[in-house]
Amino acid sequence: MSEPRLVEIQRPREPRGQVLVLHGGASRPGSTSVSPAQLSVLRMVPIAQRIARADRSLAVVRVLNSRRGWDTERTPVTDVDWALDELRERNGSLPTCLVGHSLGGRAAILAGDADGVRGVVALNPWVYPHDDADLSGRRVLIVHGTEDRVAPIERARAVARNLSRRTDVELVEVPGGKHAMLRHGRTFEVAASRFATDVL
Repeated sequence: MSEPRLVEIQRPREPRGQVLVLHGGASRPGSTSVSPAQLSVLRMVPIAQRIARADRSLAVVRVLNSRRGWDTERTPVTDVDWALDELRERNGSLPTCLVGHSLGGRAAILAGDADGVRGVVALNPWVYPHDDADLSGRRVLIVHGTEDRVAPIERARAVARNLSRRTDVELVEVPGGKHAMLRHGRTFEVAASRFATDVL
């Protein structure tokens, strides 16, 4: 099995906080490995870069998962936990914001109860309606395209209701937005960047 990896986008000398950027990507027959060149990974590069430009005092890091998709052996949540431990070794205990797309959005939500996490951003999260987590004391932003056929927005609405029983949740619906965030990419990028820099 491949190991997860970290890709540093920005590392200030004395960061005041950190943003962990999480990609999506379904499993593929015959291959579970994650390539830095796969579209689901590249999709998060401009988002990570925008966050870095918005606040030079934040450490911004992308996670390359140990494997594609989501299974019972090792999930993206496991990779987030590993990444948080690694960053704690490098930077000490810093306030953290998780920003994920698709399955990365689901991982951000389900891993958001980790120590030090102050905020969670889920972009077109691929979720189940029953997904829930105790994110008390954190802020959550879900940005979802209304025309997403891969991750139906109805599921995101259900998860937003679940989470809002314990914490502050904002759901922003992007009219006409689709799963890949191409047509309305700037809307997703700006929303994620503003939230991450504000919550930290």
